[in-house]
Amino acid sequence: MVLRSINKLDLFIKRCSAPTLYHCSVSVTTGANSRSSHSAAQASTERSSGKNNNSNSGRSNDRNDEGHKFSWQGIVRFFVPFSLGALGATLVSQKEQVTPSIQAARALTARRRDYNFIADVVAGCADSVVYIEIKDTRHFDYFSGQPITASNGSGFIIEQNGLILTNAHVVINKPHTMVQVRLSDGRTFPATIEDVDQTSDLATLRIQVSNLSVMKLGKSSTLRSGEWVVALGSPLALSNTVTAGVISSTQRASQELGLRNRDINYLQTDAAITFGNSGGPLVNLDGEAIGVNSMKVTAGISFAIPIDYVKVFLERAAERRKKGSTYKTGYPVKRYMGITMLTLTPDILFELKSRSQNMPANLVHGVLVWKVIVGSPAHSGGLQPGDIVTHINKKEIKNSSDVYDALADSTKDLEIVIFRGVKQMRVTITPEDP
Repeated sequence: MVLRSINKLDLFIKRCSAPTLYHCSVSVTTGANSRSSHSAAQASTERSSGKNNNSNSGRSNDRNDEGHKFSWQGIVRFFVPFSLGALGATLVSQKEQVTPSIQAARALTARRRDYNFIADVVAGCADSVVYIEIKDTRHFDYFSGQPITASNGSGFIIEQNGLILTNAHVVINKPHTMVQVRLSDGRTFPATIEDVDQTSDLATLRIQVSNLSVMKLGKSSTLRSGEWVVALGSPLALSNTVTAGVISSTQRASQELGLRNRDINYLQTDAAITFGNSGGPLVNLDGEAIGVNSMKVTAGISFAIPIDYVKVFLERAAERRKKGSTYKTGYPVKRYMGITMLTLTPDILFELKSRSQNMPANLVHGVLVWKVIVGSPAHSGGLQPGDIVTHINKKEIKNSSDVYDALADSTKDLEIVIFRGVKQMRVTITPEDP
């Protein structure tokens, strides 16, 4: 760039100084001719009279003075364009230095507009995501007098007249509760449970409002491993939260996760799905829901229910509503502890041990406590999310069914052995009667 500026400067000076140098050379030639003419006139007129001599001498002196005067004008004509040429070259050089910065800034702006595809997905479907709160009608806040929040989750609107899809464990995990839904614009409505399928962990809610933004339902059967997906929801009670990742597997069988009585091939993703994200949509880049966020094992390992399976549940629920039958809020006849859990299969244990060093080396079976309901017996007894239950009342716990069997037992208290990190601990929990 410096050489280019120097070449431009040289060309500019030549163009500006060429006429000036020509005038200077003419001035010098004219002065020389005047002096030679003056000498010849002197020699030829020596024989003339003194009066003629003085006259010729005066005229030649005038011509000589004119030559000197014309030469000073040439010098001025040379230096003024030279100064202007130097100034112009400096400005051109500075412009060339500034122009690349402006072009780079414009290129970055275009890149932000063209490649922020995740933001485009969120802008198209975030309005249909809702925040779900489970209120405990037996406990009230001291200052506001309102029922306290026992747990929370997410959901998304699938019909304009207020039908909402979510996980079953979000809305039926505790008795003596009410469900409250908050929309993306801040409006809050009480909700009623319409349909529940505890086997697939799906449920629908209804709020009395119309003309709502609806989430489009895609096809999970066409998904490929490595596709970008966006998880929307309300983790840790933070509504309208977005995480992104890719599909790790499209065929993660429920048997691999230790989930019995479920014939579902889950979607595995590395998008962050944490507490409160349950029930929210897993969205593809077309803004279509291709799954329902269900559970998280550890960082980078989360699972969602495929939307094709959800469509079957919705069709059955619609047929049931046409026949006039409604969902009755009946909970299983078993005691309530207040946890969401996941069976640790050998594959999951291997994955956890490879990803984290905070796992006991001698752990070969157990159930991972994924979520603990605030105010529940498990919370009061000291269980925490991330604990691994290995024994209850001296019996080995190998899957979630063993925990349900322990709750069905007549023993009042449950003596539970857990691993919290690499440390083994014991807690005592007294479940609530149904």
